[in-house]
Amino acid sequence: QTSKKSNDLPYGSFANSLASLAPDAEEKPAISPKRAYVTMFVLCYVNLLNYMERYTIAGVLTDIQKFFDIKDSTAGLLQTVFICSFLLLAPLFGYLGDRYNRKYIMIGGLSVWLLTATASSFVNESQFWLLALLRGLVGTGEASYSTVAPTIISDLFTGGKRSIMICIFYIFIPVGSGLGYITGRGFASLTGDWHWALRITPIMGAVGLILMIVLCPNPPRGAAETHGEGVTEQSSYLEDVKYLLKNKSYVWSSLGVTALAFLTGALAFWLPNFLSRARVYQKLSDKPGDSSDSYIFGAVTVATGILGGALGTSLSRRFRDKVPNADPLICAVGMLGSVPCLFITIFVASASIPATYVFIFLGELLLSLNWAVLADILLYVVVPTRRATAEALQITVGHLLGDAGSPYLLGVISDAIYPGSPDRNFDSLKYSLLLCPVVGIVGGVFFVVTAVYIAEDRKAVQQLLGGNKTQKTQTPKTKC
Repeated sequence: QTSKKSNDLPYGSFANSLASLAPDAEEKPAISPKRAYVTMFVLCYVNLLNYMERYTIAGVLTDIQKFFDIKDSTAGLLQTVFICSFLLLAPLFGYLGDRYNRKYIMIGGLSVWLLTATASSFVNESQFWLLALLRGLVGTGEASYSTVAPTIISDLFTGGKRSIMICIFYIFIPVGSGLGYITGRGFASLTGDWHWALRITPIMGAVGLILMIVLCPNPPRGAAETHGEGVTEQSSYLEDVKYLLKNKSYVWSSLGVTALAFLTGALAFWLPNFLSRARVYQKLSDKPGDSSDSYIFGAVTVATGILGGALGTSLSRRFRDKVPNADPLICAVGMLGSVPCLFITIFVASASIPATYVFIFLGELLLSLNWAVLADILLYVVVPTRRATAEALQITVGHLLGDAGSPYLLGVISDAIYPGSPDRNFDSLKYSLLLCPVVGIVGGVFFVVTAVYIAEDRKAVQQLLGGNKTQKTQTPKTKC
């Protein structure tokens, strides 16, 4: 008998899962290390622009509200429309990403994003509906990238190196978000027109599109786990979904991601506006729209994203082998630890802006522990040929029940608390923000439940990987 190769294993087998669970395995990379790092640079650059574009609107939200003369609930729709299109198309791109050329999928999505983002910067005061529509189409383009890019990274690196690369990639979520506030506010102030805030990322994105076309490969799926050969077996989309729904670690961690998305989406969209209103409440400013809050909040988001992402990954690498369920416990600590910080932030804003920023920093630092760790969890509990589908479904559920509705929901609550009272808009937004720490508690519980199952899932993977290696060693080879 001829020994079977690793990519001949049954489709959906745990034996094709993350190689970081078998640190003694020696595997050659799918492509050259130099090209892998170049690809990583391009993917991180585009991910940075992805989140810059997403939060540029929040940096000039006060200007947009004045320009279109809209209330908080209507303003919140801009983010909701964007996220809704993003989540509705994520399953489609997940399906395509597991079956077709991922490089072409990203190029097509990025092209749509660049065209619609540019067009959204030319609307006039009677075309709010058009701005909302174009923001939705921007989400369509970004859905293709966010679904596919992490799976390419998983096929370029293995083990501890992959954890580091995933950390770097996901650090650009808060870094891009923070720079979105800063560049949005900066270009609006520099030009005197908020429309210019929406034009900087498409310009930078054109460079990213060229780099992606020229430099990015499409590595075989599962190449990092199968000695560069890849996994080619396929199954139906329904079989993929059934497999994921039976994966308890994946299900509960996805619910935790949903709570995290709700929390961070609402805070990212409303906190700069809330701080601006707090200045008026304290009589530090005559009217909302102080640009310093967008700059400071953006800088805090960048700093906490880098520090939190690096700290989360370091804790994961240090304790994962000693504590089998360390990863979800780190996420639970981050979520539950942020809750008191958020409560204090909401209530101290009426008394001290500097103290408010201190607790915003601490809260965001704790939340930022989660991003890279959560991405690593998904990659080591899902087989290579189903990772894009797993990413897509997690994005869909996370955004549908998370940040798709949270900005709009908080806007509706804010408008309902003191309707028709502009002088009470600070208090109304303050009380609506109290929903965020409640969701933080729920999310922490989801991660605690994940910790119950993840050790068992990881052990099963290790056993199957070990069994496969033993089988290959013991099976005699036939001579030609």
